[in-house]
This record gives sequence, C-alpha cells and structure tokens, in this order.
Amino acid sequence: MYKNTDNPSSGGDSPFLFMNTLKINDKEFALYLTRHQIEQAVRKVADAITADLDGKDPLFVVVLNGAFMFASDLMKMVNIPSEIAFVRLSSYVGTQSSHVVKEKMSLDKPAGKRPIVIIEDIIDTGITMESYVNRLREAGNTDVRIATLLFKPGAFQKSYPIDYIGLEIPNDFIVGYGLDYDDYGRNLPDIYKIV
Repeated sequence: MYKNTDNPSSGGDSPFLFMNTLKINDKEFALYLTRHQIEQAVRKVADAITADLDGKDPLFVVVLNGAFMFASDLMKMVNIPSEIAFVRLSSYVGTQSSHVVKEKMSLDKPAGKRPIVIIEDIIDTGITMESYVNRLREAGNTDVRIATLLFKPGAFQKSYPIDYIGLEIPNDFIVGYGLDYDDYGRNLPDIYKIV
C-alpha cells in the first residue's frame, strides 16, 4: 500500500483516494498532475493523431511497462482504423537512466509500409526512444512517429522530432499513471513528483 503522508494517522493508505503527498518505499512524492489534467493531455494527443492519420491504417506500438495506462486511454479516443502491438524497453534503474537500452519484448507484427506510432509515457534524455526508432528504420520502416504523454525538454539530449506531446514538464522524477519508482506507483491515477 502507498502511505498517505497528508494525514498519517487517518489510515488513508489507498492509492485511489486523492492525496496531496504520499510515500513509496523510501521516497516522498507530492501531487503534480491531476487525472483531469492528464485526461486533457491525452485528448490533445488523440485529436492530433486522428487528424493526421485518418485513412492511413497506422500501427500503434505501445512501450511497456510505463505507457500502458496512457495507451489504454489514448486508444479509446483515437477514432481511426488501426492496430496495436507491444514492445518492452528498459533503461532505468531506480530514479536514474542507465543509458543502456534493453529490448525485453520485441515487436512481433510487421508494419509494412504504413505509419508506425510509438506510444511512450515519457521522454526525458531521449536515449531509449532514439535507439528504438533507429531499430525500426533499420528494419525498413520509413514513417515512424512518436507520441508521448510527457516530455522533459530540460533533460532531452537528442535532436529528433517528437510528433505528439501531451505536456512538457520540468526535469523532476515522477510516478503514477503508468510511471514507476522501482516498479511501484504505476497504478496511481494521478502523477506525483519526488520531493
């Protein structure tokens, strides 16, 4: 359970209640983005994708584990024929990027000539995404686009374009809505930043 640090004596240990602060393992987090703000950002991305890719039969590639909540909500709002596939990439240990991208689960569906839209929860340094986009292009995919809920321009170390961005945020470590701290916090409906 997540410990509600707003009022520790209240017994409020449910992640589904609104909390201003909480503790996950050894770290304290404060509310940063509410579920309403997240929903607006998802809608913004969905509307842009629907407008751009109507009639193009895209393949959406969801990056697990972090993007599962964003992808689930996004795909309910994208109103065009499409397919969905999943990959699992990893470059984080604790709160830091290892700068080594591991592909733990590969794409099992050929894209053909249609657009690929990679769905990511957050892009910070950009190292993981650059590595994966390069792999897709080396496999012959020429139309590869990126959709991310969150983007940290202050942490970004690359120069490639990001096609769809829900929100730009500062370079804080965050959890919730699919984002984790050592695999905890993904199921929180709001997003919290470390304090």
